[in-house]
Parts: sequence; structure tokens; C-alpha cells
Amino acid sequence: VAFSPDGKLLASGSLDQTIRLWDAKTGAPIGEPLRGHDGRVQFLAFSPDGELLASRSDGQTIRLWEAKTGPPVGEPLRGHDGRVQSVAFSPDSKLLASGSSDQTIQLWDAKTGAPIQNPLGNYDDRINSHGLSPNSSL
Repeated sequence: VAFSPDGKLLASGSLDQTIRLWDAKTGAPIGEPLRGHDGRVQFLAFSPDGELLASRSDGQTIRLWEAKTGPPVGEPLRGHDGRVQSVAFSPDSKLLASGSSDQTIQLWDAKTGAPIQNPLGNYDDRINSHGLSPNSSL
């Protein structure tokens, strides 16, 4: 689960491969379930500006969604050869970084889903957690 930065929305991921948006104050569901993953949804994160929701399931892809209305933003993000372990937005909401069991970190343009550069590698083990500094660097 994840709360939007303003605390008004709650997003939940499920074993049925869907994401639900909820009104955090009333508990009422908002719209229909979001569909687009091929495995159970295991991670959700809102961008700091509250415009985007990132999700990952069991596989090697990430999805971006319009946080307030629900439709997906483009195609699934594909750039790892292993399972995506972690996802984090930059403080300015312009970048998304993903870490993987393939021992790489990939940077993405959060608005378009385009990879920013080749994956950052040479780590000794899978990437389970990462973050971006206030100036949006790793």
C-alpha cells in the first residue's frame, strides 16, 4: 500500500494483479481496479508531486499510472534482465530509479517512461533498496 503525498489517496496492490485507489478519508474505492500487470502487485509508490503512481509486480517490469485518474502512462517499463526489487522517484518527480536482481540500477524519465541512460552496474549483489538525493542524483 502507499499514500499519496497529500494523504487523500491510498493505493493498494493485490494478488489478483490489480491496483485499487481509495479515498483515504472515507475508505470508498475510486474508479475501477487498474489492470496491466502479469503477476501479483508487490510495490507501489506515488511521485512526490502526486501526479504519478509507480507499480511493480513479480516480473521484470514497472508500470506508471496517472495517480488521480488511473490510466496507465505508456507501455510497461522494461530494462532489467532480472526481477525489479525497488523503485524510487526523485524529489522533483522527474526521474524514476529501479533496482534489480540483475545487479543494476536503471534511471527513467518519469513522464515518458524512456530510459535515461544505460543501466548502472558493477554491484556485487541484487539491488534491494536505493534512493535519490535532494538534487535527484543517486
